[in-house]
Parts: sequence; C-alpha cells; structure tokens
Amino acid sequence: MTNVSAVIEDSLVDLFDRLHKLAFSQNPFHKGVVTIPQLTLLNWVSGSPGCSIQALADGLGLTAPTVSVGVRRLENAGLLERQLDPKDGRAIQLFLTTPGRELCQQAREFRRDKMRLLLKSLTEEERTMLVTLFDNAISAAEIESQPE
Repeated sequence: MTNVSAVIEDSLVDLFDRLHKLAFSQNPFHKGVVTIPQLTLLNWVSGSPGCSIQALADGLGLTAPTVSVGVRRLENAGLLERQLDPKDGRAIQLFLTTPGRELCQQAREFRRDKMRLLLKSLTEEERTMLVTLFDNAISAAEIESQPE
C-alpha cells in the first residue's frame, strides 16, 4: 500500500508543479512594478484592510521584519499606505491605494483566466467535483497542521 501511496503523492507533486508553471506562464506582473510575493502582500491587505504589519505577517506565516520591507517597497510604489489607527495613535494600519486596488483586481482577473483555462475541458459536474475534493483535502490538511 505504501508504494501506491508514494506513486500517488509523487503524481500529485508533479501535477502541482505543472499547475505552478501554468499559473505563472505569460504572467503580466513578472516584469512590472511588483513581484509575486509583493502581490501576495497586496492581496492579503485587500482582504483585510486596516490590518497591522504583525497581522499581515502572521496571516502569511512570515516575520514582521520581512513584511516591513515589502510594505515599504509597496508604499514607495504608491500601492499601499500606512495610516494611524484611530483607536491607538501608536499603531499603524495598512490600506491599498487606488492603484493598489486596481493592480489586485488585475491580478485576480489574471488568476481567474488561468482557472478558466484549467477547467475549460471539464464538465460542470467534474468542475464541481474537483473543487469539492480540493476543498476537502485542503481543509483536512489545515486541521492536521494546527498546533495542539
């Protein structure tokens, strides 16, 4: 049984590698203003406007100093801004600027186009099944990876 499991696991690794290549092929952002990791920061702030640097770092599993460097670069590019927390004048909140929101929207559309391409040859039932199976597998892995 172990050999079959290893073959399946290796096949899944190969599939994810191919998916990664597909996702980043013809990426309009790779030579732009921001890097893929910086887009990840922007995307997280987009979903959590007003977050702190520490919350951003925790959410992405990074250190606050690492995130601070990315935040500073995104601020310099005019995509992100810091504002004082109205409840605590010492704390900083992060928000996307209008160009930052537009870039996040373009990135979302790019990813959505890649997913359309990926799902194009599947029936609606197969698409639903694929999403359900991935959701089940990822949810179970998230539960398993939680510290006790």
